[in-house]
Amino acid sequence: MSLARLLQPSLIVIEDVDLIARARENMNSVCEESLLNTLLNEMDGLRENSDILFVLTTNRPEQLESALAGRPGRVDQAIEIPLPDDDGRAKLVRLYGKGLNLESDLVHEAVRRTAGVSAAFVKELMRRTAQASIGRNGGATITSADLSEALDDMLFTGGKLNISLLGGAQNMVNR
Repeated sequence: MSLARLLQPSLIVIEDVDLIARARENMNSVCEESLLNTLLNEMDGLRENSDILFVLTTNRPEQLESALAGRPGRVDQAIEIPLPDDDGRAKLVRLYGKGLNLESDLVHEAVRRTAGVSAAFVKELMRRTAQASIGRNGGATITSADLSEALDDMLFTGGKLNISLLGGAQNMVNR
């Protein structure tokens, strides 16, 4: 915070804020509460003419301490970034499949078979699809079989933990 004050205007990004600002009843140590209190004090202690912006990210907003999440003035704007819809997944398939010979039918199949997944899942899917293609024919073409091999590897071979860690939807088994 001292550096942020010195270098104003400043932006402080706290990724996964729930790790340091979870509800007090879920904390396990005095150290955790001390870190939360430090964050709250620093956010409150800014003078009105301070030019410091906090960006806090979390995948678990329901676990945040109410002194942070429920007090007006500490959080000015909450923005939810939902899982990508069909159009978003199509754009992600094309983005992460850049450089691959992706036919439009394959993009549509990937979109159909990935409802409810994260952008990270689509990125990993395209990486594994490319690997399958390289293993099959040196990467000259991408086929539905390559996509299926990648999905099978991500959804079935790795099990439920793999699906969860890769950002897949538990119910997305559109084979």
